[in-house]
Amino acid sequence: MPVPLRLCLPGMTVELRHLRCFLAIAEEGGVTRAARRLHVGQPALSRTLRQLEAHLGVLLVDRSTHHLELTPAGQALLPRARAAVAAVEAALDPATLGDWPLRLGHAWSALGDHTTPLLRAWQRDHPDIPLELRRIEERTAGLAQGRVDAALLRGGTGSGMQGDAPVPGKGFHVELLRTEPRTAAVPADSPLAARESVTLADLATHPVAVNTGSGSTRPELWPPHARPVATLSVANTDDWLAAIAAGRAVGVSVESTARMHPYPGVVYRPLADAPGLPLLLVWPDPPTHPAVTALAALIRDVINSSADQGS
Repeated sequence: MPVPLRLCLPGMTVELRHLRCFLAIAEEGGVTRAARRLHVGQPALSRTLRQLEAHLGVLLVDRSTHHLELTPAGQALLPRARAAVAAVEAALDPATLGDWPLRLGHAWSALGDHTTPLLRAWQRDHPDIPLELRRIEERTAGLAQGRVDAALLRGGTGSGMQGDAPVPGKGFHVELLRTEPRTAAVPADSPLAARESVTLADLATHPVAVNTGSGSTRPELWPPHARPVATLSVANTDDWLAAIAAGRAVGVSVESTARMHPYPGVVYRPLADAPGLPLLLVWPDPPTHPAVTALAALIRDVINSSADQGS
């Protein structure tokens, strides 16, 4: 039977530093690296962690293994600690005094063609709540670090992503918005650019550009016996496009990338035999902003309205 996570006990008052220390330990995977990150001594950091555990009445870190791991209680606290620290930082940010922006993260392409209709509809329906669209080229688009209140993430089972889905872990609500068709990105002077569509086998004879920061494509997208001849690692979408335009590689993405990221020297073609890529809306549970559920409802309306007009 799991130990309940008690957040309100008499005695010591939990301060923000306790949560920061816990987050550093969890994210760095060890006390030594966490202490270095926070510029504090290891004994002081360990003492702060013990104080937090004593207040909660549970162990947050499993100290019995060589590699530091969170206990189930630590896993349960992790998203709440991130949300609490992010909320305090947002509340104390002088730039946001007077309003409370809703931060929507994405790694690339946002909602594709639906992005502008969403921003216009939000401004119309919620003029008192700024909606900030933040492009953060990181696998969770800033969600894991508490930098956004919700994120548009691409990936999931069968998508060819390492670690299955890009969701940060437990404590998050995940909603499937749609499944996007895959597309190939090839150099404009490549013979592949002259075709109406291409296949995974066509691309496998060329080096494939892999965006290691936020991309959705890995060699596992291809069958084991037909993997690409080579991969070219890049750090972000801009470098991915530049490598393809220069003829150094080909790439795989989704239809929205072709619309949102036209690039000189890059031609997009439908990828006939690749599975679609799930587009997810993910936010902490409980939400870090009271308007997140309204945003989710509006995104669904915008997507459904576009589908109805196209039918």
